Amino acid sequence: MIGSIFAVLDRTGRSVIHVLEELGGMLFLFVSIARWAVSPPFKIRQIMKQMEFVGVKSLFVVILTGLFTGMVSALQGYHGFKMFSAESLVGSTVALAMTRELGPVLTSLMVTARAGSAMAAELGTMKVTEQIDALYVMASNPVKHLIVPRVIAGVIMLPALTIVSDFVGIFGSYFVGVGLLDINKGMFIRNMTKFVDLGDIYNGLVKAAVFGLILSFIGCYKGFKTTGGAEGVGKATTEAVVISAITILICDYFLTALMF
Repeated sequence: MIGSIFAVLDRTGRSVIHVLEELGGMLFLFVSIARWAVSPPFKIRQIMKQMEFVGVKSLFVVILTGLFTGMVSALQGYHGFKMFSAESLVGSTVALAMTRELGPVLTSLMVTARAGSAMAAELGTMKVTEQIDALYVMASNPVKHLIVPRVIAGVIMLPALTIVSDFVGIFGSYFVGVGLLDINKGMFIRNMTKFVDLGDIYNGLVKAAVFGLILSFIGCYKGFKTTGGAEGVGKATTEAVVISAITILICDYFLTALMF
């Protein structure tokens, strides 16, 4: 009996120590990123390359996600508002949902699955093949050369992708609401412009920037700390996606509580 209690305490203690070590490592890396991000020379070419990877190459999946999210939101909203003869509110409801929540959150989750996982896998492969150790040997800081450009690209490109997602989502709701469900076009647009203001858009973009920081930072951290060969790379990639998605959803609640 006593042995079982000590075994449980031992496992609990090891888990707590592991979590504290992870948090400490993440804090140390975050401080290093903040330091090197403002220290010249600035890796403009690397930043642009990562912006293309995170942003341009994610456009298709973001457009597809935003378009069908707006379309299905309009379809579901129409059936709900029809019971109260308020079909003209479909446009404003979908626009608010896209700009405040669905745009930044779904865009971040899609980019996490596509780009965040790739960051973890790429850096993890470099770690287990000792390429990162070679950078240390050559007196070249890997945080400056490998992580900072990815984090900056994530922070910059997520708001840009969110704007695209918001636009195509609202367009999709207009197509379904006006084109297919025969909602009055004038009322649809007037209610949208009446209830949606620039503050909703700005706050959604702030959320997107925070989510971009989260997904790129966690992806880089997990890749940077990879051990265990090919199996470790796969494990790090999976953990990066899962932890990033959960963190984004948790942070979304607190950001919403503060902003709205």
